[in-house]
Amino acid sequence: MTGGEELKDVMRRYPVGVAVVTVDLDGERLGLTVSSLVSLALDPPHVGVAVSRQAALHELLRGAGGFAASLLSAGQASLAQHFARGVPPIGMWHGVGVREGLRGPRLEGAVGWLECELAGELAAGDHTLFLGRAERAEAGPGEAPLVRIDGDYRAL
Repeated sequence: MTGGEELKDVMRRYPVGVAVVTVDLDGERLGLTVSSLVSLALDPPHVGVAVSRQAALHELLRGAGGFAASLLSAGQASLAQHFARGVPPIGMWHGVGVREGLRGPRLEGAVGWLECELAGELAAGDHTLFLGRAERAEAGPGEAPLVRIDGDYRAL
C-alpha cells in the first residue's frame, strides 16, 4: 500500500495552480494558501478545496458558510508564502491589497476571483474537502498564473 510520502513525491511532480482562500466571519478575517482548488461542475458551478483539519481556516470557513478564492498570478509568490506560513491574524492583512468581497477579501492582482457558498463537505483523511457553489466568478488581468511544482512556486 502506498503511504503519504510516496504520494507526496509523485504529486510534487505535477504542476497545480496556487490560490489564497479567504473568509470573513463577523470581522474575523483569515486566509490560507492552497494548491487544492479545483473546478468540479459547471451546472450548477461548483469548486472544491481541501483544507487541513489543523488549519485555523478550517472551522472559520465552516462557520462562515462560504469563502472567497484569489487565483494567484505569476508575480504573487510572496503572497503565496505570506498566507502559507500561518501569520497571526493581526498581521495577516498588513500591506496586502484587497478588494472587499461578499464571502471574504479578494487579493489584488490575481488572475481571477471566486466567491462561493459552502455547499457541502467530505472528510478526506487529515483534510476536509469543502464544496463551494460559485456565486460569482471574475477574471482578472490576462497574466500568467502562479503554479506549484516540486515544492516551489513558479510562473507557468
